Amino acid sequence: MLDPKGRVVLVSGASRGIGAAIARHLLGQGYAVSLGARKPADLDAVTAGFAEPQVHHAHYDAEDRASHEAWVAAAMERFGRIDGLVNNAGISVKASIETVTEDELDRIYAVNVKAPLNMIKHALPALRASGAGRIVNIASLSGKRVKNDNVAYAMSKFAVMALTHSARRLAWEDGVRATAVCPSFVATDLVADVTKVARAEMIDPADLANLVGTIIALPNTAAVAELLVNCRLEDSL
Repeated sequence: MLDPKGRVVLVSGASRGIGAAIARHLLGQGYAVSLGARKPADLDAVTAGFAEPQVHHAHYDAEDRASHEAWVAAAMERFGRIDGLVNNAGISVKASIETVTEDELDRIYAVNVKAPLNMIKHALPALRASGAGRIVNIASLSGKRVKNDNVAYAMSKFAVMALTHSARRLAWEDGVRATAVCPSFVATDLVADVTKVARAEMIDPADLANLVGTIIALPNTAAVAELLVNCRLEDSL
C-alpha cells in the first residue's frame, strides 16, 4: 500500500454526504486534502479537529468551469503537488424520456459529466508528475444497469463510466490509475425520499469512504477499474 504521508488528494462535493465522509477518512489516514464546495465555509465542520497543514478549502462549483481550473491552481499553490482526485459532486434528476427537459439534461451533464472531465484535464499534469496519481469517480450502479425511469441520471452515470475508462488509458504509463466506484443506495440527502429501501439498510457513507481510501492507497500494480457496491441482492449488470 502507498504511504499517505505527503500525498495530496482533492475531493469535490466535500461539504456533506459521501464527500465529507471521504474527506474525514483520508484526513484520518494522514493525507493532506484539498476540499471543494460551492460554499467553502461549509467545509469547516468537516475538517474540524484535523491539523491545519493537512487541510485546504476551495470554492468549487461544478457548473462554473472557471472554478475547476482555479481550484487545481490553488491546491498546487498550497501543497505543490496533487496525488489524487475524487470526483464526488453530483446531482440527480427524476424524469423519464417523456418528461425530461432540455434544461434538466444540460444541468445534469454539466455537473455529473463535464465537471469531472474538466477536473481530470486540469489535474492531469500533477497526477502524472506524482508517479502514482489516482482518479476516483463516484458513479453509481445506475451507470451499470437501468432499473427505473430516471433517464437523465442513468445516462450521466453511464457517461461517467466511459470517462473513467478513458482516463485509465490516458496516463497509465505515467502511473495514473482511474477507478469508477458504483454504489447502490447510500444513506445521504440525495436519497432522502427513497422508501423502497430502509435507510438503515443503505450503505453507510463511512463504509464507502473506507473503500475509496483503499483504492487510493493501492500500488500501481493492483489497480481497480470498477468497484460495484451493493446494499441489497440485485443484478448489477
